[in-house]
Amino acid sequence: MAKTSTTTQGLRAAIERSGYYPALVAEAVEAAVGGEPIRSYLVHQETTFDQNEVRRHVTVLVLTDNRFIVSHTDEQAADTTSPTPYATTSTESVKIGRISSVVLSRVVANPESYTPGTLPREVVLTIGWGAVSRIDLEPAACGDPNCEADHGYTGSSTADDLSLRVSEAGDGPETVRQTLAFAQALSEATADTAR
Repeated sequence: MAKTSTTTQGLRAAIERSGYYPALVAEAVEAAVGGEPIRSYLVHQETTFDQNEVRRHVTVLVLTDNRFIVSHTDEQAADTTSPTPYATTSTESVKIGRISSVVLSRVVANPESYTPGTLPREVVLTIGWGAVSRIDLEPAACGDPNCEADHGYTGSSTADDLSLRVSEAGDGPETVRQTLAFAQALSEATADTAR
C-alpha cells in the first residue's frame, strides 16, 4: 500500500499473514481506502466446508476518520462460467454516520469466576448500516384456542449487514483481541458522529 503509517503497514502485514491471495486483497483494500489514514482494521480469514469442497473467505474491515470499509474475497471452483478456479473481491464503503448499530457479543467460560480483562472465548461482531435487513415473520394468533380466524403475521426486522464470529480456539487469541479493539474503535467513531 502506498501510505507508510504504522497502521497501514500493520494492515498489509495482517493481509499477508492471512495467506489468502494477499496481492489481490491488498490491492482491493488500498483502492477503497484511497489516501485516508487508517484508524483501525481487522483481517478475518475463514475456512468453510461446502459439500465436498473446502472454501476459504477473507473479510477485511477498515476504519478511517470518515468511513467504514468492508472487503470480502471468496474463492470459487471452476464452473460453467469459468474453466479455471477464480476469486471474487468486493469492497463497500460506508460513511461513519450511516452506521446504526455495533453489537459485540462475548462468550466467556466460567462466568462466576470471571476476572475483568480476561479474553473472551468467542466474540461475535455485528454491524448494521441499513443495506441489508432480515425480516422474521410468524403467524399472529389471538388468545382464544378455538379461534380459526386469520390474524395475519407478526414479526421483527433486524439490521444485519455484517456479522463476524471469531473464536480463540479457531482464530487464535490475537484475532479475538483485534476484534475487540476494532469494535471499540468503531463504536467510538459512531459516538463521535452522533454529537
